[in-house]
Amino acid sequence: MAERCGGRHCDDGGHVEDWRAQCRPPSRTFAVRSSPMKNPCLVIGLMSGTSLDGVDAALVDIAGSGTDTRISLRHFVSVPFAKDVQGELLRVASQTPVPAGVISHLNFLLAALYTEAVQRVCEEAGVASSEVDLIGSHGQTIFHQSEPAPFCGRMLASTFQIGEGSLLAENTGVTTVSDFRPRDMAAGGKGAPLIPYVDYLLFRDAQLSRLLLNVGGIANITSLPAGSALEQVKAFDTGPGNMVIDALVRRFTNEEQGYDTNGSLGASGQAIVPLLEKLLANPFFEAHPPKTAGREQFGQAFVRQMLEHGQTARFEDLVCTATELTARSVAAAVTRFVLPETTVHQMIVSGGGARNAFLMQRLQLALPKTEILTSEDLGIPTAAKEAIGFAILANETLHLHAGNVPGATGARRPVVLGKVAYGDNYRRLRGITQP
Repeated sequence: MAERCGGRHCDDGGHVEDWRAQCRPPSRTFAVRSSPMKNPCLVIGLMSGTSLDGVDAALVDIAGSGTDTRISLRHFVSVPFAKDVQGELLRVASQTPVPAGVISHLNFLLAALYTEAVQRVCEEAGVASSEVDLIGSHGQTIFHQSEPAPFCGRMLASTFQIGEGSLLAENTGVTTVSDFRPRDMAAGGKGAPLIPYVDYLLFRDAQLSRLLLNVGGIANITSLPAGSALEQVKAFDTGPGNMVIDALVRRFTNEEQGYDTNGSLGASGQAIVPLLEKLLANPFFEAHPPKTAGREQFGQAFVRQMLEHGQTARFEDLVCTATELTARSVAAAVTRFVLPETTVHQMIVSGGGARNAFLMQRLQLALPKTEILTSEDLGIPTAAKEAIGFAILANETLHLHAGNVPGATGARRPVVLGKVAYGDNYRRLRGITQP
């Protein structure tokens, strides 16, 4: 039977591969030689979280990959957002209707701000930006709905992080991995949390069962049973971290203060017990993992609920109640979903909440049998952990290693995360020569 190709017949009776080879036009070929990826690599991790307070940049030496990963933090900076930028991000992330152009401009603006953070961390570390091999950028989440909901006749879940990776790669000349969450959701996962893979690489222990707690805008935990395999790791969001506390502080200080410094405001108040009990009755806390949360659950509408039921309350009492809500919801999640399966010897806290002494005190009281440390006690600065995490995840992506943990996100399978924008340095990074 004759096969048709480009208007001509190939009647030699050969295999399909044969006639395609004969009929396709000649192509230009290159002799490309590739050696293994540079090892170690100098990587910058970028993180801007649900607190919307700024961008964190960690400059990290990373050797190896997978369970052989070894890291050394060279330098870390945190660059606050200007008030107008923070205001626009809060407006978009709170689902206030805005023109598409605002989101588009923010997408490119954030890439410019991330570029400045890259330049700053390099300058302060005394490193030329041309020495950087890779950037891992989480981006700024402006929408995350992990549970499918009706939309245009279909059931859809979706996530959206902005901070254009292509612009970041072009501005810096450095290969950039960004937009990590959608691939996990494409595989049936919730797109979060992603740091559990990093927690496993950095904090697993043969004898101690550890619980990693990150308190950013949202609080999330990773359970690492002693001697566990990656498949045994469990992780999920527990509810609000600093998000509600920060919103109350901003409101009652007319935006002059963005958070409760050292927890002093919360410590000076008294928890409003009826309000606290009502807040803890939120269905999210009872839901079984895997589960994720964001401003969609604990943003402005949730804060309004607090204000409506505490109209005559003192400002300090509301902040105390919000702090107690974070501590109690974390402790309840540990008690319900972790302790029935494994003991917990240590809880290692990171994120902005680790600097809230009052919150740390309430956590210890709520979990009296667990030793509570900070990641700083194990050599990882509390503010830098998530930025370091996305440096590691970018390194895993370039090694074509899966970066999600299905036991944490609910994905059907492990998948390689992120989108890669190749920088001018990519051939050097991969040792590729081309005549």
